[in-house]
Amino acid sequence: MFPLEHPLQTSDVEVIAVRIFTPYTLKAAVLAALVSSAVGCAALQGLQAFIQPPRFEQDSQSRSEIRLRGTTGAAVRVWTRVSNPNSFGLTLGTLRGTLNLEGTRAATVDFPFGLPLQAQSEEVVPIDIAVDFRDVPGLGQAIARAVTRQPIAFEIEGTIGISAGRLGMQTLGPMTWLRGELLRN
Repeated sequence: MFPLEHPLQTSDVEVIAVRIFTPYTLKAAVLAALVSSAVGCAALQGLQAFIQPPRFEQDSQSRSEIRLRGTTGAAVRVWTRVSNPNSFGLTLGTLRGTLNLEGTRAATVDFPFGLPLQAQSEEVVPIDIAVDFRDVPGLGQAIARAVTRQPIAFEIEGTIGISAGRLGMQTLGPMTWLRGELLRN
């Protein structure tokens, strides 16, 4: 032993622990991380099976319409009845996808809702979408139907984002959420 000029006290000493991973322990750690990640993903998928998606249907009491904006585009308003079939409340956060008119892609939909839905309740909301004809040259049939005041078939497809409180945020879809007809105003 070497004599110390100044004896060390316990408060003067730092203890550092170093763990050296062998290839085996490193593989075991990576495998454990992958398994826990897979279990977490399975739990989220199980949670998605537990949460029923909100239902969307064209509201029969309000008139959904298309308004032509000269020769450059149109404004679409779809009055939508959104219902929550779950036994718990949730908030409909987003609707992202595509508006199709007469089977042709017409516009991108990126609609922030922030719509709280109580358990087994429904709300009627307008979904407003702008269509730019320059972006979609294949809408000739839909434009012709609008000019002659004939009904125009539409559908909205994509994903929705919901917040289910303690159950967390979920993205549901892609799928077709809404189908119906528009009339020219």
